[in-house]
Amino acid sequence: MATLFPPFFRSLAMQAGLSDSAATASWAFTTAAALALLALCAPVLGAIADHTGGIKRYLGACAALGILATAGFVLIPKAGWIPAAILFVAADCGFAGSIVFYESLLPHLARPGDLDRVSARGYAAGYAGGGLLLVLHLLWITNPTAWGMPDRAFAVRAAFASVAVWWAVFSLPFFRGVPEPAGRRYALAGAPQRKAHAIAAGLRRLRATLREIRSHRQLFAFLLAFWLYSDGMGTIIKMAAAYGDELGISLADLVRALLLTQFIGVPFSLLSGKLAGRWGARPVLLLGLTVYVGVCVGGFFMRTAAHFYALAALVGIAQGGCQALSRSLFIAMVPRQKTAEFLGFFSTSNRFAGIAGPLAFGVIGHFAGESRIAILALAAFIVGGGVLLARVDLDEGRRRARAAEAPAETVCRYQS
Repeated sequence: MATLFPPFFRSLAMQAGLSDSAATASWAFTTAAALALLALCAPVLGAIADHTGGIKRYLGACAALGILATAGFVLIPKAGWIPAAILFVAADCGFAGSIVFYESLLPHLARPGDLDRVSARGYAAGYAGGGLLLVLHLLWITNPTAWGMPDRAFAVRAAFASVAVWWAVFSLPFFRGVPEPAGRRYALAGAPQRKAHAIAAGLRRLRATLREIRSHRQLFAFLLAFWLYSDGMGTIIKMAAAYGDELGISLADLVRALLLTQFIGVPFSLLSGKLAGRWGARPVLLLGLTVYVGVCVGGFFMRTAAHFYALAALVGIAQGGCQALSRSLFIAMVPRQKTAEFLGFFSTSNRFAGIAGPLAFGVIGHFAGESRIAILALAAFIVGGGVLLARVDLDEGRRRARAAEAPAETVCRYQS
């Protein structure tokens, strides 16, 4: 998603006759379309899961969509950038949809005081897993004949197939070993619980949450901050490889640099969890956002592969901590019996917010004829989000969440 597919997509677009900058802009618009669809689906998925239980079942359906669409990358024809865009949207929706349900299990698996640490460990494990597979892809791409492959183009498609297999195999421990929280049934809009249809009840619950979330003032303020800074961060991640490819950096260098991001992200994600325990999550998160502003400024002046390596290292230092601590800060301000539902809003704010960044990047890059100004403009999103984050009263948000929690007998318990 961040390394191999953007240059592959640009090559298909250019084979179809698009210019260098137009190919990059088309990738930006494709990511925006995926985010828009996700933004519409995420809160409904969360509300349905909270009403019916069966979080692992919904997660499995989303993961299956993502796995099958990723495997379909292998069949994309030359110059077929439109089929590539459709398959990417499907794969991204499957991935992000599964993450909504995956994250909703965190407060049921970790004690409140351990949320920062466990969340950071999760991101560290993700960096390690993604990095190991990317090492194999780098070996295939740099010397395809040694692996029995005819050329680099074949190696790239083989890498897509391996992602689908990897994703499926490493989902198995989750489905076998993670307990399913018991389903929670809510009486919604006066309808009898036993007759409530899952989707209709989920939608009614969503409308109720739209009203309720306004009473969680600090949580809503945090969402606005997250809306801004995650948009800038996410656009950098999605556009980095396409931007580097536009500047003429080789695919091998792009893979090596983003592999550096993966492995630097492992220790720094763990470090962020430890520092959050000592200094608090917000100061560590603001430090990471400052690093990201430096990445935007550095991206404007980037000229060589060495510059790309340096910026990739900075992203590795900041990214995991920013993502993990954002998640744990949000969860700490959410009533535990509504985690999937409220995390749907968390994902929605991320997806709707994430539309603006790629759109701005694509429009600015298209009219400017190159993407340098577009990468610099992303700093405004991150600075604005950091300013809002500094104003959130986190203690008040946590107190409000605890006060809104259901009585002990209605809070979800693990099935035996």
